[in-house]
Amino acid sequence: MLTTNVTSTSATANSATNSASSTDPAAAQDRFLKLLVAQLNNQDPMNPMDNAEMTTQMAQINTVVGINELNSTMAAMSSQFTAMQVLQGTSMIGRTVLSEGNTLGTPVDKISTAAFDLSGTAADVKVNIKTAAGTVVDTVTLGSLDAGRHYFAWDSSKYTGDVSGLRFEVASTNGTAKVANTPLSPSLVVATTTTDGALTLELENGESLAYNKVKAVF
Repeated sequence: MLTTNVTSTSATANSATNSASSTDPAAAQDRFLKLLVAQLNNQDPMNPMDNAEMTTQMAQINTVVGINELNSTMAAMSSQFTAMQVLQGTSMIGRTVLSEGNTLGTPVDKISTAAFDLSGTAADVKVNIKTAAGTVVDTVTLGSLDAGRHYFAWDSSKYTGDVSGLRFEVASTNGTAKVANTPLSPSLVVATTTTDGALTLELENGESLAYNKVKAVF
């Protein structure tokens, strides 16, 4: 019974060793060179191996080994880059970021702020403050604005409801034509992490934001 267990253990160890060596670039190159030497020693003197064929085989094995080593190097670099991202991301904690969205920023002394991008010049720009149900509770008139990014502030001191549930909608026109706009929401960063190797910001409102979605930091 003991002999059987020892044999089984030995077979398992040999299997693991063979499996490891089959994926080891250096071991694969060593096996190739041994086979090549054996082939040269046993070749037919009247019909020797073609030099071009031997050169091609050596180039192929070197290419495979090189690709495997490159893959290992890239994997190590990717791991280090992810760790660096998390470390650098800690500098974002406590900062406010701007991203696409229509929620207002956390009020400071009853003043809520947000922003939007205009695709072109607009003769008349208004920001409607709405409830989640779509009811307009106030309007901020901004007048004529050029293309680009614009910020606005809204005084919520006269609003008795929950400000956190409000949304804003930008109405921008140039005569009878509508001017496209993109609403932008400010959010406080409270933590950072990585998702699939990419830096992700955890926001004060409980949402997560990919770092490449950040439009501005202040």
